[in-house]
Amino acid sequence: MRISKDQLMAILFLAPSFLLIIIFVYGFIGWTGWVSISNWNSLVQDMSFAGLKNYLYLFGDYRFQADLRNTVFFTILFIGFVIILGLGLAILLDQTKKANAIFRNIFLFPMALSFVVTGVVWQWLLNPSTGFNQFLQVFGIQPKWYTDTNILAGFQWGSIEFGLPVAMIAVVIAAVWQMTGFSLAMYVAGLTGIPDELREAARIDGAGEWQIYRKVILPMLTPITMSVIIIMAHISLKIFDLIYAMTGSGANFVTDVPGVYMFETTFRGNYYANGAAIAIIMLLLVAVFIVPYLINSRRGASS
Repeated sequence: MRISKDQLMAILFLAPSFLLIIIFVYGFIGWTGWVSISNWNSLVQDMSFAGLKNYLYLFGDYRFQADLRNTVFFTILFIGFVIILGLGLAILLDQTKKANAIFRNIFLFPMALSFVVTGVVWQWLLNPSTGFNQFLQVFGIQPKWYTDTNILAGFQWGSIEFGLPVAMIAVVIAAVWQMTGFSLAMYVAGLTGIPDELREAARIDGAGEWQIYRKVILPMLTPITMSVIIIMAHISLKIFDLIYAMTGSGANFVTDVPGVYMFETTFRGNYYANGAAIAIIMLLLVAVFIVPYLINSRRGASS
């Protein structure tokens, strides 16, 4: 089978990137997986086979169980509020097209900041003794924010209390503030792509504005909603810098997440095998969302 000149040039241009991805992405994933089933839990390298010992240790560990609980509630609240606020703001901007560009830039501005900057700023704003609480004290309200160790609607699960950590709400507020602009931009682009003729046809049929959005526009925005869910889930499941800068692991690990645990286990405790096991578990959690989405997108593109 002969290869044309254009195909050969394409292969030559893609080969370096393909080689780098194989080495620095999949190669490192494979290396991390091998370390995770080894006995390398000290400064002295020990690559002897340990089986699933490190994974069994993690799932029986109090801190890792708390991390999984925190990740579940952070992901649910984060994705939910980002979608609701982004969609709501996009609909409002869709109704006020004259100021669309101005407000869109205002809401997109937080995305220009890194999660580290966001974490530091919101750590000050939600500090129990300063920041926003100085205003709330006028009304006799003084929440503890990210220092609160209470668990809402908790029940015993393993060695932890499974429920919503109150301290995690502060982290959700900071994360939603930064990422709502992304979902807003996605929904604004989706609304812009919907032909005005569809709305006019619905109005001629007697539909009100609420019915137009509920029965015509929102169903057409479903692919965008799925994209926002996948991207936000990817961010929330591997979140590290925001929490590390804002709260750290928190008292009784109420704001801890696997990313922070992995960093401290690997680079402070020198438990490399345990840290690698945490990394592989995080990879699998992200894959649960990403892989089905990629498969479905591939099927949609080929059909």
